[in-house]
Amino acid sequence: MVRLGTGIGWRPEIADDIERLPGIDWVEVVAENVCPDHLPDGLRRLRERGTTVVPHGVSLGLGGAERPDAGRLAALAARAEALGSPLVTEHIAFVRAGGPRTASPAAEAGHLLPVPRTRDALDVLCENVRIAQESLPVPLALENIAALITWPDEELTEGQFLAELVERTGVRLLIDVANLHTNRVNRGEDPAAALDALPVSAIAYVHVAGGVERDGVWHDSHAHPVTQPVLDVLAELCARTAPPGVLLERDDNFPAASELAAELDAIRAVTAKAAVRVSGAVAVSGAVGVSSTAGISVAVGDPGATGISGAAEARKASKPQGVLVAPAPGAVEGARGRVALAQASLLSSLVAGAPAPEGFDRRRLGVQSRALAAKRADVVGKVAPELPRILGSGYRPAFLDYALDRPMTGGYRRDALAFAEHLLADQRPEDPVARRELTQWWRERSGPAPVRPGPAARLARAARLALLGR
Repeated sequence: MVRLGTGIGWRPEIADDIERLPGIDWVEVVAENVCPDHLPDGLRRLRERGTTVVPHGVSLGLGGAERPDAGRLAALAARAEALGSPLVTEHIAFVRAGGPRTASPAAEAGHLLPVPRTRDALDVLCENVRIAQESLPVPLALENIAALITWPDEELTEGQFLAELVERTGVRLLIDVANLHTNRVNRGEDPAAALDALPVSAIAYVHVAGGVERDGVWHDSHAHPVTQPVLDVLAELCARTAPPGVLLERDDNFPAASELAAELDAIRAVTAKAAVRVSGAVAVSGAVGVSSTAGISVAVGDPGATGISGAAEARKASKPQGVLVAPAPGAVEGARGRVALAQASLLSSLVAGAPAPEGFDRRRLGVQSRALAAKRADVVGKVAPELPRILGSGYRPAFLDYALDRPMTGGYRRDALAFAEHLLADQRPEDPVARRELTQWWRERSGPAPVRPGPAARLARAARLALLGR
C-alpha cells in the first residue's frame, strides 16, 4: 500500500496557502476540475517539488445501474497519468438515473447519492468496479459517502457492504470519517460497528472534513471546521490500524492558513497517538521495526509501501482474488434493471417533483431535495458568475424555484443556460437593463460560437431567437 502521510485537498482558492503550509506530504485534486494538458501553476509547482497528487473523481457514478462511461474512465486515467499518481479515487454512489433502461428521461443529481445496500446493488457495483479497474492505469479506491436519506429494506450494514465489495473486487477503500459521523447523526448508524466490519488492510487513505448540524440533520458541508466528534471517529479508526494517509478536505468558506494549519495539527495529533500504539505493539510482538512518516506508521520493509514507481505492480495486486463467486452475467443484467427503476424513481422525486417512492421518509426526502437544489445553485453561480452579478439578490430564490421540478440533464454549464432561457421566456428579470444584459449573456453562449460584433451577426441571432419564440 502506498504511504502518503498527511495531506490536504487542493483547491485554487487556497493554492498559495497550501504551498506555504508546513508538513504537507500530498494533495488530492478533484479530477474533473483539472485538464491534463494545462495543470494549474500551483499544482505544477507542488509536483515539481515532489508532492504526491491524487485525482479524486466525482462523476463516474459507479453505484449507478449503468456501466461506467468509457469516456469518463479514459479522462480519469489521463489525469492519473498526467499527475504521476499512485492511485485514483471515486465514490460509492450514483449521480444519474433514468434513460432507455427505465423508459424515462435521463437526469443528473448534481451530487452524490447513496446506493441501496442490497444484493442487487452490490452485484451491479462490483461489476462496475471491475470494469473501471480494467480501464485505469493505477489502483482504484472507493469512498463511503454521507447520506441524508435511508433506503427501505436494506439487506446489509455499511460495514458488511464495504467488506464484501473489497472481497469480491480487490478494490481499496477511502474511508471518510466525517461521513461515518454524518451517518451516525442522520441514520443512527454506529461508526465503531462499521469500522469493526471493515477489512482495514484495504484502506488506502482517510478523509477528514467539517460539517454543521441544522434541525437535527448533519450536513457534510466541507465548509466548516472539523469538529471533535469527527476527530473521535478518526481516533476509533486509528485504534484499529495506522492508515497510510489522512487528508483534510475543505471546499468552501476557506479560512486563514493558520486555521488550516491548526486543523492539520489536530489530525496529526490523533494519528501520532496511533503511531505510538502501533510501534509499541510491533515491539512487543518482535517485529522488524517501525518507522514513521508524518505521524503515519510504516513497517520497515513493508512490501505495500510501493511508491509511485510501483503503481503498476500495485494495480495487479489489487485485482480480485476470487474468494467469492461472481453472479452470472444474466443475473447482473436483471439486477441492473431493478436498481435502475429504484434509482430513477428516487431521483425523479428529488429533482423533478415526482411523488416520493414507497418506504422513504418524506421529510428527509424534502431535506435532500432542497440540499440538491442548493448545491446546484452554488455550483451554477461559480460556473457562470455573471448570473449572480446580473440578477443580484434575486439569483438564488429564482434558481431554487427553477430547480424544483427541472432536473439537470447536461452538466452545470448547460444548466446555467437553461436557467437563463427559463427566465427570459418568462420575461424576467423585470428590470429591463438586467434583462438586456442576461439576454446578451445567453446569446453569447448558446450558439456553436461566440457572437461576433456587427449588424449582420446581431440580425442573424435575433432571427434565431424569434424562431425559438424568445
